[in-house]
Amino acid sequence: MMQSPIQVLQNQRRLLEIEYKADKAEYDRHVESIGMRRRVKRGDAWFPVRVGRSYYNSLNQMVVELYREEDIEIEHNFEFGRPVNFFFMNDDAGTKGETFGVIRSTATVSYVDGNRMVVAVPDGFSVSDLQSYSKMGVQLAFDETSYRTMFDALDRAIRAKGRMGYLRDLFGSRQKAETFTFQPMHFQYLNATQEKAVNEVLRAKDVAIVHGPPGTGKTTTLVEAIYETLRRESQVLVCAQSNMAVDWISEKLVDRGVNVLRIGNPTKVNDKMLSFTYERRFEAHPDYPHLWALRKAIRDLRARRRGDDRYHQKMEHLKGRVTELEIRINGELFGEARVIASTLVGSANRLLDGMKFSTLFIDEAAQALEAACWIPMRRVSRVILAGDHCQLPPTVKSMEAVRGGLGRTLMERIVEQKPEVVTLLKMQYRMHEDIMRFSSDWFYGGMVESAPDVKFRGILDYDIPMEWVDLSSSVQSEESGVQRSDYRQDEVPDHSNKANHTSSLLTLNSSLPFREEFVGETFGRINKAEAELTLQCLEAYFTRIGRQRILDERIDVGIISPYRAQVQYLRRMLAKREFFKPFRRRISVNTVDGFQGQERDVILISLVRANDSGDIGFLRDLRRMNVAITRARMKLIILGDVSTMTRHPFYRKLYGYVCGLKNGV
Repeated sequence: MMQSPIQVLQNQRRLLEIEYKADKAEYDRHVESIGMRRRVKRGDAWFPVRVGRSYYNSLNQMVVELYREEDIEIEHNFEFGRPVNFFFMNDDAGTKGETFGVIRSTATVSYVDGNRMVVAVPDGFSVSDLQSYSKMGVQLAFDETSYRTMFDALDRAIRAKGRMGYLRDLFGSRQKAETFTFQPMHFQYLNATQEKAVNEVLRAKDVAIVHGPPGTGKTTTLVEAIYETLRRESQVLVCAQSNMAVDWISEKLVDRGVNVLRIGNPTKVNDKMLSFTYERRFEAHPDYPHLWALRKAIRDLRARRRGDDRYHQKMEHLKGRVTELEIRINGELFGEARVIASTLVGSANRLLDGMKFSTLFIDEAAQALEAACWIPMRRVSRVILAGDHCQLPPTVKSMEAVRGGLGRTLMERIVEQKPEVVTLLKMQYRMHEDIMRFSSDWFYGGMVESAPDVKFRGILDYDIPMEWVDLSSSVQSEESGVQRSDYRQDEVPDHSNKANHTSSLLTLNSSLPFREEFVGETFGRINKAEAELTLQCLEAYFTRIGRQRILDERIDVGIISPYRAQVQYLRRMLAKREFFKPFRRRISVNTVDGFQGQERDVILISLVRANDSGDIGFLRDLRRMNVAITRARMKLIILGDVSTMTRHPFYRKLYGYVCGLKNGV
């Protein structure tokens, strides 16, 4: 029996509650069990930090500057809006060792740029106390705010009337979405399916979906759709799940000359990105110096507080002038902006209270929980979703919630119930035909094709665009196939004297003990011999290309692994190997999730799994593999144990496809 739209959302709320409890329990367990150094290595903490100046920002929040002074090479997970708390270590006089403590007050990241972070502290927080500790650190706290905002959004949608109630009922049923009628428009720089997508967006009264497989120009299409919408509407709301996705679409709109007002701090911190943030524009307003002076007068007055009538009259007068100026500045900033851009959770910002928009664009909608999509929808009349539900899904930690369907997105639900509102982009501009074909056949029904100028792109003549380096013959495992590792990131072979290594892909050493090792829930698994072989493969390929050509043509490389342990081990190996020193700026190592939306000339994928039982864990999530195998423009090298991986039909098919390319089939 099909659930009603309200029942669907009630079930989503129940599952979100399960996810919240599981996420909170996992956080508490990790805080208790994982030491401070492990949290630093995970990128969830900075220690030690130097406390810089404190001041009031344009939002009248007290903020504190923090500087990371050690482990600066570790990629961290701090970004705008995330909650943090401080911890400290003090030398104990008369005792051995140090004392560790946590300051329970929760601050919020306001700005991050490299190894400098600015955090907004709550009212009443004593900044001077931070200076009293001999060693200070900052760590991510549990994000209660995002969950509260999603719960509130679902509750609003469940009891909604009017337009929001109509959208809820429409999305939860097979009712046909309404459209406008007009002759299709032609766009000179778009291909046929991109042009169709823009026209369908313009026709949509209720909802439209732009389904963009890898490399098909989804962002280009979405920017054009927003640009054309702004010819008909004064202002639109543009959201995405991540700050990075918001930054990307915002930057492209700015390049088109669109006035964008970015709510929140951009991930890519540079002058261009900062110039369209709310805070930067607020501070640049001609009335801001006067506003700052008034706010300072209020703070000074509070500091010497007296309870007489004159005090209260002056305070009320100053507050009134502040409110008047804030309304005037915000009115001008929001009145001039054509696009308001924020994350989905960020759209709940008090700055947007009372604002309504005709159209909401949600980019990367297939990566967002349905609850998050409902946050901005209370402000709009129609919704445009863009993304690819065949790539990365939302992150859900609770297996119970996964089985219940929490990971099923609003975009997936609409695609299933309303295929008529979906436009599939069919022309890809990224990959060699042979790299693209498997993904097209498996995930998109063979409907994605290669543009003529990329169809046969390559680096070397007569090169095979896809290769699979099989480790099966070298797997040495115990009966279980998996061993526990006492993982240490400094356990990296020293290759500093192997600058003249000249192995080829066909003559690599396959006698090493290739096997996976479990290193804990946080880091997952590692295969050290496979990591070694991965760099050998890259070294061999670079040798074939030639050093000077790599530098002259700026050939870039991505090394992808599903597991954080493997990623961090590869990074340390890469840093130690002298051969790669001239090319380090051209080589990136990250997880599959970290490469979403990116591309490189050459991609190597280290699958890690090698065991006798054929267990591949979350590699069964084929959407992640779709992302991994579609990042390469010209060369894709997969390293994996065939005997383990090919017990799954997807990898068996993929391996057969790669072998067919090698044999000219």
